[in-house]
Amino acid sequence: MRVPHALHGRGTRGRSAQLALLGVQFRMARVNLDLLRSFFAISEFGSLSKAAEQMHVSQSTLTRQVQALETEIGGQLLERGHSGVALTAAGHALLEGMRPVVARADIVVSEARKLALGQSASLRIGYIMSAAGEYLNPALAALRRSHPETKVRLVDLSPGEQIAALRRGELDVVLLGNTNAAIGREFFVRRIATLPVVVALPENHALAEGEDIALADLRRELFVGAHPDDIPGFNPWIIQLCRRAGFRPKIVENADSLTHTLSLLVAENAVTLLPGLVSKFKVPGVAFRPLRSPAVKWDLQVAWQRGKIAEPVRELVNLLTRK
Repeated sequence: MRVPHALHGRGTRGRSAQLALLGVQFRMARVNLDLLRSFFAISEFGSLSKAAEQMHVSQSTLTRQVQALETEIGGQLLERGHSGVALTAAGHALLEGMRPVVARADIVVSEARKLALGQSASLRIGYIMSAAGEYLNPALAALRRSHPETKVRLVDLSPGEQIAALRRGELDVVLLGNTNAAIGREFFVRRIATLPVVVALPENHALAEGEDIALADLRRELFVGAHPDDIPGFNPWIIQLCRRAGFRPKIVENADSLTHTLSLLVAENAVTLLPGLVSKFKVPGVAFRPLRSPAVKWDLQVAWQRGKIAEPVRELVNLLTRK
């Protein structure tokens, strides 16, 4: 929590002011939103009786709520008079400062309630560009026909960023590879497609001349890996495959995106393993060759939040995984 610069004094007065401010902020964290809504109603109507009538509660109930709020704040918020009530300086500060907070809280609670009931009218999707054309776009076209009212927001993120956003509740659905097996313990996961694996390497590399490449042929090659925050589980996946072929790969550098990976292949004269759908992209200086190992596959998966889900989410998952 940041403290205003003016309170950074070294003397007793500065420390006391700082502690007082922190005390108010911590007390505010405990204030009941219903108390604030009652206070807002009173300030709007300028009268306890009118506010009580509007809120369908007794005037004595509103009086107790205001008293409880003033106790939490530590001072008077309203001046009572024969003509009604008026805000004190503290009351004005509270009204202006907390109105957007309460409004935002109402929006968040409403959205959470819709999500809990499976009634959200929006769909937030995290995806990787390489999977969009063949798998995501046709599913979205079908979803648009069945749920034209649903607002769809697409976010192109790395797999690691997608998982983090899913954990924070910022995404409803994500499309991922199968290198991070642990994700199935946190979210619902379903396979969209099983893809072959290709070897990506510089187009002037000696192995680029063959039709396919065996894992054992890569024994002496340098590998480009992926940063764990961007593609969790990718490096362990490559290491496990190479160990089955009788060697441990030497990872020369970790990339933070597919574009970075392909650039490093050329710059380092290195190789890496990628899902076959990437080979559809034409990348200058880079060649893709099938991996001569039918047992090695890459699963494209869809993951979504546990709990009750909105119908558009359910429909999208079904469209993506329909055989």
